[in-house]
Amino acid sequence: MWLKICGMTSPESVAAALAARVDAIGFVFAPSVRRLEPERAAQLAAPARGQALCVAVTLHPEQAHIDRILRDFAPDVLQSDLADLERLSLPSGLPVLPVVRAALPGSLSPPPRLLFEGQRSGSGAAADWGQAMLLAGATQLILAGGLDAANVASAIRAVRPFGVDVSSGVESTPGHKSPQRIAEFVQAARAAFAEIDHESNRNTR
Repeated sequence: MWLKICGMTSPESVAAALAARVDAIGFVFAPSVRRLEPERAAQLAAPARGQALCVAVTLHPEQAHIDRILRDFAPDVLQSDLADLERLSLPSGLPVLPVVRAALPGSLSPPPRLLFEGQRSGSGAAADWGQAMLLAGATQLILAGGLDAANVASAIRAVRPFGVDVSSGVESTPGHKSPQRIAEFVQAARAAFAEIDHESNRNTR
């Protein structure tokens, strides 16, 4: 089980994510209502360092922008589309989280861990759960796209992912996270993962 809340924009959203004991929080550096400058993101991330992974979320970035993010934000993980990561020059020790939005070609092996997302990140559009389910058996798949507290349990039961990622599904208004919705989402996700673990343990006895 791996939980990420994406699109941090305020100290309150960071505090709520930390209170929910998530594994990672995301800071957006791509065109979005949640977009931040690296210096501001570094300020917001300061209380989370050592408690949750601080993920830099980009989309088709220029190398100069990546260099600035690395210098001024110092992410624990860099998230971007798989094709982006293949063309960027990155430090050899920097963990990456490739974003995949559709089935991979049969000749291409999936990365050890990936984020399976809808066609437009942060839009609330659901990913293709069927394609995600096929990939989830071959890699550590983190499911994103259109998730919220009402449907995350169904998504986890259907896809059996390694983890889940949410942004707009825990917001009161676009770009503004709701501490209550973060708590409700995390509670629902943890309960669903626990249910699957219980089923797996029962079936292996």
